Order: sequence, then C-alpha cells, then structure tokens
Amino acid sequence: MTPTKLQGWFAGRLPDDWFTESPEITVDREEILVVGRLAEPATKGLDDEAVRAARLSRIDGFREETRARRMRIADQAEAKYGRKVAWGARCGEHEKIFTTVSVPVMTRLRMPERRVLDTLVDSGVARSRSDALAWCVRLVREHEGAWIEQLRDALVHVEEVRRQGPSAA
Repeated sequence: MTPTKLQGWFAGRLPDDWFTESPEITVDREEILVVGRLAEPATKGLDDEAVRAARLSRIDGFREETRARRMRIADQAEAKYGRKVAWGARCGEHEKIFTTVSVPVMTRLRMPERRVLDTLVDSGVARSRSDALAWCVRLVREHEGAWIEQLRDALVHVEEVRRQGPSAA
C-alpha cells in the first residue's frame, strides 16, 4: 500500500462536504490516522475564548454527526488494509483525535534506563513505567521533531530505492 493509493482510497470514500481540503492521512504498522480540516464557524465579533469554544464545538459536532459513517468507512479500510483506522479533526489551530490505537511496545531496558522511568513514576510525572516511556517519546518528538522528520523522509527514499531494485525472489 502506497501513501498515494491510500490517499486516493479515502478520497473516494469520504463525503465531499466533510472537510475543506484533502485530509492528512498518516499510516504505520498498526494504524491509519485520518485528520481533516473543518470549515470555520461564524465567529465575527467574538472574543478569543468564544472563538476557541466555537471551534472545539465544531469538532465535537462533527465527531457526533459523522460517527456511523466514519465507522463504516473504517470497517472497510480495516478489511482492505489490515490496520485499525483512527479519526481526528482540525478547526483553526485546534485539533482533536477521536479514536486511536494504543499499541503496547516491548522493550528491554537496563537498570540505568529503568531508573529514569522509575524516577518519573516516583516523582508523579508519570503513573507507570509505560506512561513514563510514552512521556519520554513525546519529549523527543517535541524537541527533535525536525530531525525525526528528516529520518522519515530518508526512509521514504530508501523504500523507493528498494522497490526499484532487484526483487528478492
């Protein structure tokens, strides 16, 4: 499954009036995430707090009103692509992800790494080692996001070169 083919599949399934532009579709080994931009609500003359409330309400309304149709599309995509489908929406600078898969990841850590996680738990920063590890990953994403994006771009190029190379048959 190529990102372009996946984008096309969802473009063919999603109603034209849901989003103001093509949704952003992100895929990994377990999940497909579809996030679309919603039309701005009429907020002329409202203060910042009211604009924020209107945008968040627009997202919540979209979630409620499209639930049945989104679930049907998700079922079709899961059958076709073998991955769960998560949904989200943006309105202005606000974004909400409605459903997402929380995938357990097994890792082997030596004592120094476990001590870091335990310190985060003992200090109340995280509820569990799992929570602490997720916190650490978010921190890396936040502070090293540009570098991570460069790695992702490089991996796309590597996959393209692999596809063009001799087959392993």
